[in-house]
Amino acid sequence: MGILCNQHTMTTGTNSNTNETTQQSAPPQDPPPQKPKAQDKQQQQPKQPELMVGDRCQVVWRDGTLKLAEIIERRERGKSKKRKLDNEQVKVEYYVHYVQFDRRLDEWKPLDQFKLETVDRSHRHVHSASAGLDSSMKPSTDSSAANTLEPTTSMRTTRSSNASSLAALEREHHEITKIKNIQSIVMGRWEVAAWYFSPFPQVYSCCDKLYVCEFCLKYMKYRRTLRLHGAECVLRTPPGKEIYRELDASDNSTIVSVFEVDGKQNPIYCQNLCLLAKLFLDHKTLYYDVDPFLFYIICQVDEEGAHIVGYFSKEKLSAEDYNLACILTFPQYQKSGYGKFIISLSYELSKREQKVGSPEKPLSDLGKISYRSYWTHILLNDVFGKHTNYKEPLTIADISKRTAIKTEDIISTLQSLGMIKFWKGQHVVHVQQNIVQRYLDQK
Repeated sequence: MGILCNQHTMTTGTNSNTNETTQQSAPPQDPPPQKPKAQDKQQQQPKQPELMVGDRCQVVWRDGTLKLAEIIERRERGKSKKRKLDNEQVKVEYYVHYVQFDRRLDEWKPLDQFKLETVDRSHRHVHSASAGLDSSMKPSTDSSAANTLEPTTSMRTTRSSNASSLAALEREHHEITKIKNIQSIVMGRWEVAAWYFSPFPQVYSCCDKLYVCEFCLKYMKYRRTLRLHGAECVLRTPPGKEIYRELDASDNSTIVSVFEVDGKQNPIYCQNLCLLAKLFLDHKTLYYDVDPFLFYIICQVDEEGAHIVGYFSKEKLSAEDYNLACILTFPQYQKSGYGKFIISLSYELSKREQKVGSPEKPLSDLGKISYRSYWTHILLNDVFGKHTNYKEPLTIADISKRTAIKTEDIISTLQSLGMIKFWKGQHVVHVQQNIVQRYLDQK
């Protein structure tokens, strides 16, 4: 073994000397080219312009066309919370509002959906200025300045301060609700994209998708939780009394039902309903105090149970004679006639109470369209279309009593139809039969 080790040592030494001789006699060579590092590649690429809140840019719309949008917020996706891996990519998304479109179309967009060559940064200062108005709009607390004002000026200042405070509250509300916290809900066999912000508890607000039991309206974070809940939930109809039922003419089975739910007796169900409804209503303020309200739930009925289609609520006692406070048809059931049915139901209840009623003002844009369509239908079809004895005068008060529609709503509808004329010093109803007949023919 010792001899072998010595020979190995000698041989190794000989090879070493040979290599040294070869290296000395060979001409010098350039070192092999090194591959550029990933960081060097990033430095060599042209830096993309950074998008900021307030910028406007052309964004790829859902159908592939370009729409002008304003950036409302930005967020980072894909980076781990502990940020241990340096090579982990960060995906930046921007929440955009499409200019001249409704807020319900606002959405998150990745950077590759922006046409960066169209960026307009001139609106940044406008956004910053509007955010800084809150401090400047607060009423002054300087007592010496207030004491030097005359009484009339002080009153005007107080009114101005109240208006400024209200405007500041409206801006604050808009700032809180400007970004949708829930992107979609799963309810029954439907997955529906949310339109607006809704103040769900914070533990649920971080979820892009919520799972909702369509019978008890309980909301959950995971589909598995919904499946487990479905095996235990005993409700198959809303927790109230059935006040209306529509039967199928073929087999006499129920196809549509309406349930009256008291907010005081079923507060959890009604609060869950309000939270869900706020996802699709922009102009209604949500109140957790549901005790003063009655809720009327419209349902499609099959062998599985009563599936909620929409609802309306109204105050139990209204000083302004409002017969409806909030109305909603869920998006998956819209354009099926349920909106007009819900409005008609609210007026039928007013007739039962022998009252005239009106929806709570102000109406949303969709609410104005729905109510104007209903009022036009009632006046042209049920009133003027069936009123043939023109020898007997027909007054607006008579129409209001017959239809349970308030006089101001009747007048505004007649004005839109051009049926209010000024004659002999007073306003009169001028029924134009050609308009009535044209409307009836369209049906």
